[in-house]
Amino acid sequence: MLKRFFLLCSGVDSNIVNSCSNGEQNKYAGIGATVFFTAVMAFIASSYALFTVFNNPYIAMGFGLVWGFLIFNLDRFIVSTIKKRDSFLDEFIQATPRIALAIVIAIVISKPLEIKIFEKEIAVVLLKEKNEMVMANKKQVTNYFQSDVDKNKAEIDSLKSDITKKEKEVNDLYSVFITEAEGTKGTMKLGKGPVYKEKREKHDMALKQLDSLKAMNAVKIKDKEAKAKTLQADLDKKVAETQPIIDGFDGLMARINALGKLPQLPSLFIMLLFLAIETSPIIAKLLSPKSEFDFKQEDAEMGIKNVLSQNRYQSELQRKTDAEIYDKVYADIKDDKELYNYKRKGALELLKLQADGFVEKQKKSM
Repeated sequence: MLKRFFLLCSGVDSNIVNSCSNGEQNKYAGIGATVFFTAVMAFIASSYALFTVFNNPYIAMGFGLVWGFLIFNLDRFIVSTIKKRDSFLDEFIQATPRIALAIVIAIVISKPLEIKIFEKEIAVVLLKEKNEMVMANKKQVTNYFQSDVDKNKAEIDSLKSDITKKEKEVNDLYSVFITEAEGTKGTMKLGKGPVYKEKREKHDMALKQLDSLKAMNAVKIKDKEAKAKTLQADLDKKVAETQPIIDGFDGLMARINALGKLPQLPSLFIMLLFLAIETSPIIAKLLSPKSEFDFKQEDAEMGIKNVLSQNRYQSELQRKTDAEIYDKVYADIKDDKELYNYKRKGALELLKLQADGFVEKQKKSM
């Protein structure tokens, strides 16, 4: 049962192969098994590749099944259409486009499996790329808000600087009226005289201005600091909104690109393995000598060609014979008086009708 199934997979003529020896049947069963298991690997590879795209096992397996049947049909067609000929060069020319197609199929099948085999290494590459993308994204978003943040910070610093300057001015005035009272500076007279009172009033006025400036700037600084917190919140929100996009950067294309950044030698060996599997039935048929199945197939084709050639020859003879017979028949009819008089009578009637019709048209136009 299994042998019959693999013979079906090989695409050989069942009527011919069933009449061949057991060894010949085993050879084509082996070719069919290769075709079948290549299709199975294609199903697994495409299912995994599509799972990374859709994240749905049922959809991935559905498309994978279609892809597996497609690869199975292509491989079966490739193997079944290669026929043994008398010249190896003719066989090679016949197999060249099929080998090229087999190479393409092998690459398509091997790539998703490479991604699965090197999944952990690819995850490390993707993690590094994601970290780089996070840093670059944060820097880009920060640059977007930086002008507003810097402007707001400069305004806060300016308000604080105004308070600091005023405090220094008040402290200087305080030192002036104290030293005046002590007699160490100013008039150099000890006691609280008119100059002391004048300087004390100036200090008190500056102190009131300082208190007023502190109260007014405190409100402004509070508003500016609230705005700074809002800007920071907007920045964090923008970064948080883009983070899921970066986290989702692990699709099929990203994994293929990450695979390309890994050492190529292991990937090359895997691809060569699938290339060998995919092209092995073709190579086997090219290198193997003509066998029992090939001779029987050639004999069956030769019989059909002979029948077609005989039919074509008989059809040509029949056409020529019929042509000669009809030439003689029409030559005899040409001398027949009765037929001549009958056709002459019909021609005269037709000419009369044409003449009457022409006269009627002339009357209508006048």
